[in-house]
Amino acid sequence: MDNAATAASNPVCVINCVWYDGDGRREDLPLDQLGEKLASDAPGFAWVGLYEPPEAVLDQLQEELGLHPLAVEDARNAHQRPKVEAYGDTLFVAVHTAQMVEGEIRYGETHAFLGLRFLLTVRHDASLSYAAARARLEREPELLRLGPAMALYAVLDFIVDNYAPIVDEHRQTLQRLEHDIFSDTYRRAIVMRLYDLKRDLTYMRVAVSPLQDVLAQLMRSQAAQGQLVREEARLYLRDVHDHVLRINDTIDTLRDMLGTALSVNLSLVTVAQGETVRRLGAWAALLAVPTLVTSWYGMNFAHMPELQPKIAYPLLIVVVAGICAGLYVAFKRARWL
Repeated sequence: MDNAATAASNPVCVINCVWYDGDGRREDLPLDQLGEKLASDAPGFAWVGLYEPPEAVLDQLQEELGLHPLAVEDARNAHQRPKVEAYGDTLFVAVHTAQMVEGEIRYGETHAFLGLRFLLTVRHDASLSYAAARARLEREPELLRLGPAMALYAVLDFIVDNYAPIVDEHRQTLQRLEHDIFSDTYRRAIVMRLYDLKRDLTYMRVAVSPLQDVLAQLMRSQAAQGQLVREEARLYLRDVHDHVLRINDTIDTLRDMLGTALSVNLSLVTVAQGETVRRLGAWAALLAVPTLVTSWYGMNFAHMPELQPKIAYPLLIVVVAGICAGLYVAFKRARWL
């Protein structure tokens, strides 16, 4: 049976069902023959990839691969926290995935079952295909010879690599907003954009941060689990762990910068508003002097002696102008104007 016919015989949710022999050569398998292949003495391992499978397919794989019902239940329901759990000679790994869709971050999950001779990955929601990870390993058959743990490494490395461009895009967006952040003018859109960026990075941290513990547990696996994750594979997992640490540190730094940017923007706006209020107060004081004097002389009293001299009016103008000039100079020195 050729590859196209093999793929057509599998359910739609089965993205790939492949057997890699002891030399790393690929053989596409019908899902119905997976159990028979695993039961044979043929060297190699199986890599099965599913996307949002129905219960019937999971039940079939549970029987053929000997998966624990609790782990299968987790894979069926999704919405799991990132974790590593051991069920006899099988490891269950749950991680969160992320990708940009129409300018927004969408999150999904990948659940992996790692056995001595198989790797089963189950994707939910926003999760890119792992075809690129498979192609990378197929170009390096010496890695495939190390067993299914290397396939798990390729999947985890692919997931972590997809985090990086999302974080970089948010960093570039923050850099583009720097000019508007230091503006004295309040712009509601800028504050909302900064808040959206910080919210996105907070959700991103929730997805990325637990992956550190997942990788650390895989590297520390002992006893039966140590046979699943060989020492050679742990070296590669350590590299992925370093990438996760770097991305997590970058996210924390950007979140701090965004928090600071929000505070700085609001502080600058507050200072600018204070300057405006101070200038208005100074001009109000300048206008208050002639208003007070003219209102005094506008009262209808019969006897106001200071109205009688001929120079009273010019003198009043000079006095009022002098007071206003003195206040203007004082406000200028105090930088109120």
